[in-house]
Amino acid sequence: MSAFNPSQGFTLIELAVTVAIVGLLAGIAVPTAELVLQRNKEQELRLALRDIRRAIDAYKQAYDEKRIVNIAGDSGYPPSLKTLVDGVSDARSAEKRKIYFLRRIPRDPMAAEADGAPEQTWGLRSYSSDADSPSEGRDVFDVYTKSAAVGLNGVPYKEW
Repeated sequence: MSAFNPSQGFTLIELAVTVAIVGLLAGIAVPTAELVLQRNKEQELRLALRDIRRAIDAYKQAYDEKRIVNIAGDSGYPPSLKTLVDGVSDARSAEKRKIYFLRRIPRDPMAAEADGAPEQTWGLRSYSSDADSPSEGRDVFDVYTKSAAVGLNGVPYKEW
């Protein structure tokens, strides 16, 4: 006679222990998964900020090199984020070829709204505004996320 009897099934204690183990594993996995998702969003934010800021700096450099038509009173920074994608005419080119600084504007990964244009998800700071209280103006000197959340490093995302 075999030791296994299929008609016995599980006891209540075995079932309770199994449920407790599954609950413990889920309790460990959920916070870890949330942490991984937050790290991924933070990495996307870092990359997006770096790409946009590099494009803004490249625009300013082209302006300083007189590859973009200089207008008196201008700061030399792009009038909008869209200008970085649409491009500007190269003042040194006889064919008036365009200079492009970004292929596309990345969406702010921390933005709550999923619809709308990507350039509307970013907070913009003009050259004439203070770093402590950034505001929009005639140009785009810097970008920041509008999220009020704090990163894993303890620094608010707005200050990145």
